[in-house]
Amino acid sequence: MTTGPVASKPVWMLINGEVVEDEVEPRLLLSDYLREHRGLTGTHVGCEHGVCGACTVIVDGDSVRACLMLAVAADGASIETVESMGTLDALSPLQEAFREHHGLQCGFCTPGMLATCRDAMAKYPLDSDEAIRDALSGNLCRCTGYRGIVDAVKACVAMRDAIRDAAGPDQGDGR
Repeated sequence: MTTGPVASKPVWMLINGEVVEDEVEPRLLLSDYLREHRGLTGTHVGCEHGVCGACTVIVDGDSVRACLMLAVAADGASIETVESMGTLDALSPLQEAFREHHGLQCGFCTPGMLATCRDAMAKYPLDSDEAIRDALSGNLCRCTGYRGIVDAVKACVAMRDAIRDAAGPDQGDGR
């Protein structure tokens, strides 16, 4: 039995605020699509089994392993990669905290760490080192020992909480 070429499928996505329409092969991974077709090389590919977390991106508000998701499954989704978080001239507060607290060394895991942290900070209180380490447990780093990363997240959580407290009781997040 011979099979012919795999037909491409049309998809549209909102990637870092930009509407993208494309044709993709059904078996193309989201990580490969972002890197090879969209030029978003901040999405790193490590283990390709969803274990290391280097490929983590935000899909419809949730952190997702891009190496485990097919690009066709992201049809209609809103995707945010590390490239949406800031620029070299204007880092996001989270990126700045990673810089200030030495939360990175080689940088390979950093984009996935940033995506995971951004998601966790939006959803959880992260009120202890243990809670932060638990939130980051799906992201592996072989360089830092995590202390700088935990300190960076703590600094951002303190900033988030101060902003929420300054906004008053009616402006909080419901916790």
